[in-house]
Amino acid sequence: MSDAIDEGYVRVAAATPRIRVADCMHNAERVLELMEKAVREEVRLLCLPELCLTGYTCGDLFLQDTLIRGAEKALAFLVEKSAGLPLLVIVGTPFAQGGKLFNTAAVFSGGKLLGLVPKTHLPNYNEFYELRHFSPAPRETRAARFDGRDVPLGTRLLFQREGGSGFRVAVEICEDLWVPVPPSSFHAMAGASIIVNPSASDEVVGKAAYRRSLVAGQSARLVCGYVYVDAGRGESSTDMVFAGHNFICENGEVLSESPPFGDAWATTEIDLHALEYDRRRVNTFSSPSSLASSYTVVPFSLDTRLSALSRPVDPHPFVPKDAREKNARCELILDMQAAGLEKRLEHTHARTAVLGISGGLDSCLALLVAVRATKKLGRPLSDVIAVTMPCFGTTARTKSNARRLCETMGVDCREIDVTASVRTHLRDIGQPEETRDIVYENAQARVRMLTLMDLANQTGGIVVGTGDLSELALGWATYNGDHMSMYGVNAGVPKTLVRHIVGYVAAAAKPSPLTEVLEDILATPVSPELLPPSGDRILQQTEDLVGPYELHDFFLYHVVRWGRSPAKVYALSRVAFEKTYDPDVILKWLKVFYRRFFAQQFKRSCIPDAPKIGSVSLSPRSDWRMPSDASCEAWLKELGQ
Repeated sequence: MSDAIDEGYVRVAAATPRIRVADCMHNAERVLELMEKAVREEVRLLCLPELCLTGYTCGDLFLQDTLIRGAEKALAFLVEKSAGLPLLVIVGTPFAQGGKLFNTAAVFSGGKLLGLVPKTHLPNYNEFYELRHFSPAPRETRAARFDGRDVPLGTRLLFQREGGSGFRVAVEICEDLWVPVPPSSFHAMAGASIIVNPSASDEVVGKAAYRRSLVAGQSARLVCGYVYVDAGRGESSTDMVFAGHNFICENGEVLSESPPFGDAWATTEIDLHALEYDRRRVNTFSSPSSLASSYTVVPFSLDTRLSALSRPVDPHPFVPKDAREKNARCELILDMQAAGLEKRLEHTHARTAVLGISGGLDSCLALLVAVRATKKLGRPLSDVIAVTMPCFGTTARTKSNARRLCETMGVDCREIDVTASVRTHLRDIGQPEETRDIVYENAQARVRMLTLMDLANQTGGIVVGTGDLSELALGWATYNGDHMSMYGVNAGVPKTLVRHIVGYVAAAAKPSPLTEVLEDILATPVSPELLPPSGDRILQQTEDLVGPYELHDFFLYHVVRWGRSPAKVYALSRVAFEKTYDPDVILKWLKVFYRRFFAQQFKRSCIPDAPKIGSVSLSPRSDWRMPSDASCEAWLKELGQ
């Protein structure tokens, strides 16, 4: 794996030791075992539960000097053992200061205690009675004496890796998360990219799901990584049980989880660069200038490089993996597309929806959407006019599928052969028909659009565009040809998702004539059909010319949604498609993607209106504003061009 994939990632772990209540040195030895395991697995941030050096369930033993001194001795032992280990450790322990006892998280690395973060909100209801033993965190950060030196004690501590990389950690403890305004909200606004929560949340029916949703939601609101680690085996079961339910979230997504009563070890990598990018992108994520200055920044030194990435990289980021979720997503997208078209038809008082039908995937989806919108308006399906326009490259298969689809859907199907018109046009401009260049190809696309536009005028309708998001990214459309329409229903849907939506409709209609024709359309190679076929075999296959759409959709997602660098996109692609494409093939098509993405922006700068569907959109009026003459040299140079 190249260094680029390490850039911005840090591997973290949430681990629960099997403790003995009130046996601090035993517990410290179990923590040390987990520290050693973490180092073996290249973990750089290890998080352990609330009060795990003593046990959360010590009760009135917390008032005993013997337990408090034992916890301090156990902490000193662990801090000393951390010398030379490439690891930042956060462990829960009681700590006495100024006549008060605090429930704290001790943060240490490289043989040095970096700071102590006390719990702010102490639960004193139901089975919890922490105010009996502990004091809430002080308002201001103060110095605490530990092992002969002063260390900061307070809630506004920001532990930051020297040398940048966005590795900034802050801590809140258990109940702190469950209050109306959690401390983590301020931590994130002050710059923390990872929030750690050492917790001792007992297990009751239904609590695990609530806990998971609470943490995932907070990580989304704060655009951060959130490491939640829970108490588990060894805690007293006098009145409660603890399940070691640990998990790691990033920006709303649960990346890793140890289920209740499982092995209590969760580990993954958090993408710090992605978090920083989203915080820059979302301008409502901001903080008062005075907030950051109220925090004490505690530096630490740590090498975060990894030999491998354990976190899976989804090769198809636009397509849900779960079958039920995928079906629900397809249905939602169809409804969104239809709602957009319904409004446009209604607003323009259009009597018809006119679209070109080629027998390919995109026009098939557009027809499905037009039919759904027409039904929602309570109008006859004859108001949908689907036009097949055969010319030089049309095959019998696609022409037949186009007609069968229209007949099955019950729309007004018309065939207008544009061959003669194209020949006349080529003759008018002095273009030999035998010269099969870009003029030869684009003339067909433009004559087809002229036909659709005039037919729409003739029938009092609008032209429905069929081009998809992937084609917009690559500029794979003829300017003022299929690039143009009066409303583009597919412009927010990437090609990989178009295929799944059509497949979903085919499966939902099974068994029926509609299923049969949709399945044959799905099996047809993607092609603009602008060059004559060999017999009935399509010679001009899009993916042979511009590259596999699954690669381009992957590139598009990571470039536009996350702003990743070319080197990082390439490295992630190698992980995602390790078993599918050779690295040289990935690099070849990634360079093609950047060249086309930059060069074809002028087409995106004037695209028709279209509904936004997902988190990636290339509309020049909303999500993507880019100069048409921007240079891609810096991006290609990073790829070694």
